[in-house]
Formats: sequence, C-alpha cells, structure tokens
Amino acid sequence: MTDDLVLQTVPLGLHWPTVDPFLFCAHHNDSYPSGNEQLGPNASLDGRNIGMDFEGIDGWRMYHGDVVPGFPQHPHRGFETITYVREGICDHSDSLGATARFGEGDVQWLTAGAGIVHSEMFPLRDQVNPNPLELFQIWLNLPAADKMAEPYFTMLWSDQMPKVRRTDANGRSAEVVVIAGEFESVSPLAPPPDSWASKPLADVAVWHLHLEPGASLELPVARSAETIRTLYVFDGQGVRIGNSELDRDTGSVLRSDISLTLFSEGGADCLVLQGRPIGEPVAQQGPFVMNDDAGLRQTFLDFQRTGFGGWPWPVDGPVHPVDHSQFARHPDGRLEEPS
Repeated sequence: MTDDLVLQTVPLGLHWPTVDPFLFCAHHNDSYPSGNEQLGPNASLDGRNIGMDFEGIDGWRMYHGDVVPGFPQHPHRGFETITYVREGICDHSDSLGATARFGEGDVQWLTAGAGIVHSEMFPLRDQVNPNPLELFQIWLNLPAADKMAEPYFTMLWSDQMPKVRRTDANGRSAEVVVIAGEFESVSPLAPPPDSWASKPLADVAVWHLHLEPGASLELPVARSAETIRTLYVFDGQGVRIGNSELDRDTGSVLRSDISLTLFSEGGADCLVLQGRPIGEPVAQQGPFVMNDDAGLRQTFLDFQRTGFGGWPWPVDGPVHPVDHSQFARHPDGRLEEPS
C-alpha cells in the first residue's frame, strides 16, 4: 500500500531498480565459507557455472571468478561506480596500475570517465572461520560533458566518513552513514572532482540508515524540487512511513519536498539514493554508458584499439597478500591508508 508520502514500491532482489541519475544498484550478500591457501572458498565448486555463477548455491556466488570470487578484469566508460563494502573485503586492480584493498564500511568511488579496466575480487582471508561479504555497487551516470573525463578514484574510509547519530523522544537511536550528500548540517567527504555529485545543484545523496528497534528518524527536505529520492529496506524488520508499511526487501520512491519520518518497530537498515536527474538520453551496452548509439560504437572501437590502457597484471583477477591491511595505491604511486 502507498500513500502521498510513498509514491511507488517494488520488491528487491540481487539487482535493484534505480532512477536517473542512478543506473544500477547491486546488493551482494554472500555467506562465504572458510578460505583456502589461494584465498578462494575451501569448498567444492562442483555444480557451479564457473565464470558465470550467480545462482547462490549454499548462500554464496563465485560471480565471474574461477578461483577467488569476484569480477576479474572488465572495462567501463561513461559513468561512475560507488562500491560500499558493509562487511568483508574487496581487492581492486586497474589498467592505470592502481591497486587497493578496502572493506568493513569503506567506499571506493570510481569515475570511469573516458575508460578504465578494473577487477574487483573478494579474497577469503580467514582459513578457519566463515568469510561473510556484503556490499553495494551503485552506478551513477555522468552527463555528456563529463563522460570523457580522466579516470579517477577516491577512497572514503569508514573511520573518516561522517556518521550522524540521533536519539528520538523515546530514547531509541538511529545512525546515518553519510556517504554522499549533506544530511541536515553534516557534510560528506568530497566525491571525485568530475562526478555528477560534485555539482551542488545535482543534490546527490547516498545514505545508509540504521534504526534500532522502536527508533524513528526524520529525513530532511531535498534541496531541489526535481530531486528524486529512493529508499531501499534491505535488512531488519521493515519501516513505516505515514500509512505505508515497507517490509524488508522493498524499494520505494519517496516524496523529497517535505520531511518524512521513518519508524521501525523491529529495527531496520535502509539505503537512500537521491539526486536531481541528469535528463539526457542513455545508451547502454553492458559496461559502457553513452548518450547515443554512435557513442557506443566509438567506445567499442576505442576499447579494441587501446584496451583503455591495457592490463598490466599477470592474472585477470589479482588479489593482495592475505595479511595486507586496507590501502590504496593510486596511479601516480601515492599510497593512502585509513587512519
């Protein structure tokens, strides 16, 4: 049931429907077993469609990996990926020579721009205990003027990202992880410089909301009347907004021109994506997002000719040493680590 506060609802699966300026959102939630010496699962892979394993047998997937789960080298052009790892670890390598390991609340924000090839692998580092992984990958479009921007990534480390904690009149608490977009008076870390989110009028926000049982939380009014706000209830017991009950695994489009109060009787985790639409034509084929078919044809020609820099690594899905902590080594050699 919807009312004038909740405009539309949709059930959620692995891939979530999104609205301009967002293109895609995947929720990866895998209960991986203990790892082996190669950082893959210490379990039989029999019966899995290796190279295209998305069925979730025994509660986990290899995806396109054949030894380590994940996504070996693949290209992107014309948009951005925002990878928020709530639990577990992701290893990044790319065609510019950059590498990173991030997770446990960290975010990597990658502007693919003119073109990049990268891999995202999920090493199972614990050889005794299970290796749960939960992450969100969000695709944010780029306007035509920025589609050919230089590739660039920004790390938003968990210990540096702002977190807003609110306690309601009943003493129940809620927390907002501010990944993008100001929440009340709390500003996020800066997105990449060519991102649609770097433009104030775009009103882009990515918030992770956690409500403990019995808690309520008010969402502020958006900056622009054109802003579209979506809320995804992905864990817990659901939320109530006005007269609408949103169960777990439900996505919804909310009014953004007024403040709304969320209430959760049993506790809930939600992801909010909002933004002012770019409003341009979208032509997409796989990992390439341009404005028209001519742009896609040129992208395929460019990739065949240049490989977007080629692949400098000896394997398609590199992983870093098992005992390596979180880090990012940028294309210029700059080494970055969380505090």
